[in-house]
Amino acid sequence: MAPADAPYNMSFTAGALLYRESMVVAGLAGEALDWDRVKHEVLAGNLLQMRTPSASQRILREVTARLRLLTPTQVRLLLGGSRPEQNLLLWLAVCKRYRFIREFAVDVVQEKYLRLDLAVSYEDYDVFFNAKAEWHSEVESLAPSTRSKLRQIVFRMLREAEILTSSNRIVPVLMTPQLAAAVAEDDPAYFAIFPMAAPQLTRPTS
Repeated sequence: MAPADAPYNMSFTAGALLYRESMVVAGLAGEALDWDRVKHEVLAGNLLQMRTPSASQRILREVTARLRLLTPTQVRLLLGGSRPEQNLLLWLAVCKRYRFIREFAVDVVQEKYLRLDLAVSYEDYDVFFNAKAEWHSEVESLAPSTRSKLRQIVFRMLREAEILTSSNRIVPVLMTPQLAAAVAEDDPAYFAIFPMAAPQLTRPTS
């Protein structure tokens, strides 16, 4: 994880959870994770189905940056797991890449869940954003239009990961033993990005 005083990377406007694109790239990469070959195949065949080469490059760059942060165990589960497991692994990748989103997940979503306050509002996000802006110039300097877009993307990610409903209510995460083990062997601190009462550390069945 990045140091607590490191600048925030706020460049998450390329897309939300990017499930389809991530699965295309992960499927090509396989467990070998040959990213150079993947880049060539994706761009040569327009496998992400973007309108322009520059758009393909931008989305591929973002997806690859996220997937590189997953452990080999997590990549294997992403390739062979259920859709809910895949969604949560992609949310984990997002939170690894963007400390701002990870801290929102922990400090707002998880905290509200533990207080049995299941509604997450735009106001909750704005309070969190403004608190970060007081101490981080890279947050404070964002244009209002960018702030609005980032907020929309964060909420869209949470919905696509099925952590929020369409009406922005928290959905408790019930991890499979396989997913819990994949998170635990990486860093148990990451359990806090999921609305759960306690980490589920049961080992996967063989």
